Amino acid sequence: MTTTQIQPAVRVRGLVKRYGGRAVVDGLDLDVHVGEVFALLGPNGAGKTTTVEILEGLRRRDGGEVRVLGADPATGDRAWRARIGVVAQTTGDGNALTVRETLDHFAAYHSRSEETDELIAAVGLTESAGTRAARLSGGQRRRLEVALSMQGRPELLFLDEPTTGLDPVARRQFWSVLQRLRSGGTTILLTTHYLDEAAHLADQVGVIDAGRLADVAPPDEMGGDLRLRSTVRWREDGGFRTVVTTEPAVVLRDLLNTGPRADLPDLTVTRPSLEEVYLQLVGAAPVAETGTVPSSTDVQGALR
Repeated sequence: MTTTQIQPAVRVRGLVKRYGGRAVVDGLDLDVHVGEVFALLGPNGAGKTTTVEILEGLRRRDGGEVRVLGADPATGDRAWRARIGVVAQTTGDGNALTVRETLDHFAAYHSRSEETDELIAAVGLTESAGTRAARLSGGQRRRLEVALSMQGRPELLFLDEPTTGLDPVARRQFWSVLQRLRSGGTTILLTTHYLDEAAHLADQVGVIDAGRLADVAPPDEMGGDLRLRSTVRWREDGGFRTVVTTEPAVVLRDLLNTGPRADLPDLTVTRPSLEEVYLQLVGAAPVAETGTVPSSTDVQGALR
């Protein structure tokens, strides 16, 4: 394996961007590996779009080191730009060209281009190939934009909130397009507000808050220690009792071995969802405190 092959597609160290003296990106570190889908989550104003625009070479940074496909985006030349694809947050205006005419028109801008009919099929627009772009639905327009971004066979695709405004069916169809692209070896970095989207598509998820990464992990590992906290909950005396613990098996054993609680209606043991972990990471929800694992007597006393 060569040195080029083992380098990440995106490498960021200490990225800083300021507006009016305020750092909207504040010392951010990030790696996106070749062939993976990386989802960047965060509340409005967290710095997601600014970060992506810097990686695309559309915005200048104030500090830090950035390498995208081995080059600095701030000085990326035409050859470098041909290796990336971009789908921006907002769609362009409709026009009088059909889907096929649009792709044929822009094919001339690339030194190498995917065959139009193959692109149309790849994004699921075969039945709409003769439809004017202005008449496409929001989901179809998004798929056309992906086809345009993929026309030059890019190695890396940037998508900024690509499914915002799409209905649930269109979102699922769009996910299928991205999964096909990933299967073909395209590296994808996307921003999204949809946690289910990140969980469904991404190999790695990064949560950005106040310009810094709060955590980076696979979706089912996001939150680290936060994921280790289980909530044991059951109904008793007309209400629900709850214990938050890192060792639910011990709590269950002690509960079930305690006479009056041997039969526990509505007993559940749950771990935090990705949404719950995300809200805690961005400070939108309190972190549940976890005490020591209680004994049988401790459980009774703590929950009375």
